[in-house]
Parts: sequence; structure tokens; C-alpha cells
Amino acid sequence: MARKGILGRKLGMTQIFDEEGRIVPVTVIEAGPNVVLQKKTPETDGYVAIQLGFLDKKPKRATKPEKGHAAKAGTAPKRFVREIRDVELDRYEVGQTLTVDLFAPGELVDVTGTSKGKGTQGAIKRHNQARGPMAHGSGYHRGIGSRGATGPYRILKGTPGPGRMGNERVTVQNLLVVKVIPDKHLLLVKGAVPGPRGGFVIVRSAIKAPQEA
Repeated sequence: MARKGILGRKLGMTQIFDEEGRIVPVTVIEAGPNVVLQKKTPETDGYVAIQLGFLDKKPKRATKPEKGHAAKAGTAPKRFVREIRDVELDRYEVGQTLTVDLFAPGELVDVTGTSKGKGTQGAIKRHNQARGPMAHGSGYHRGIGSRGATGPYRILKGTPGPGRMGNERVTVQNLLVVKVIPDKHLLLVKGAVPGPRGGFVIVRSAIKAPQEA
């Protein structure tokens, strides 16, 4: 199934009212405009994809290869560059501009972003483990509990414990597009998406959307 996608950044969350007066929590995404920087074909690259760029980069921050690559598409180097796979290549041309009206209200989309970094956290926050009694006599409050059997005489790989939390690539699937505002390049999707305000995201048509009978 051919997919479509666009790059953007998360502006934050708000709420709107539907036709029946119910509150709908939405995430506001500034989606596009994007520039098609490159088309990838099975003959030259082994797979089908388009490379998109979002937001101009300051010339002094761009490398010479980046400037040359962008010049082929007739645009400036971009801050956020990603690929959208499994697209209909015939619908795109290098240098073409994609806008938010690529999507319409009622569609389902998958949104990929980088989750907020939490730094080093304990097992209770990181893995949702239960704590011990909080009374004064308890010697176990927020410890990590058992580390496994004594047989191996070591901690087995993958055992939950304290460590770095967040700052990972996360995809939230099947989010409903509630509203599209083309003149402001805004896309409103129902629910939350990964990352902080200002974080870059990839919006693609849902890969697990329910199929109509």
C-alpha cells in the first residue's frame, strides 16, 4: 500500500469542541512546507522512497555537501531531513513543495518523534515497579527489589533496573486528523504525540489503519 508523509514539529496541545459539543484533546503540529530533495528508486538505491527537507538551515551551519545536495532541488539546506518510504514516486518530483493539505480531516496517521529525555531514573519511574512500605521501620522504600535467582551468580541481561530513560524514537499509531489549517500549515491530531514542544516529528499515513469491508 502506498503511503504519504510530511515532516513537521510539535507546537503543543490544546482542546477543541466537536459538532456535538464534546471536548477533543488535540496536538498542534506545524507540518510543512516540505521540499522533495531526492527520489530513491529500486534501480539506484534498492528501495522506493522520497527524501524530504523541513525548515531552512543557516548557511554557516550547512556543510558543502549539504549545500550541493539542496541546490539540486533548487532550495536551501534543511534542518530536518528524513525519508518517507513506500510512496508513489510518479506523484513527486525533485524540488516539489509538499504542504499540509496532503492530509484531510478523518484520516488516520502515525506520528514518529523523539521522546522527552528524563535522564537517569530509578526502577519505579522507569519500569513502573511497586515500592515497599513507607513506614519508618521499613528498610525498603524505593529500591529495585530482587535481581533474580542466585543460580547464575550474575544479573541476567535485560533485567529491569535504574538507568537512562527517554530520548528514544517513539511512534504513536492511528491518530485521527481532526482539523487541517492550510494557510497556517497546521495539522491538529487527536491525542498526544512524542517529544517536547518544538520537537521534530514525522507524520505518515497509518500503516495499520482498519480496512473498509
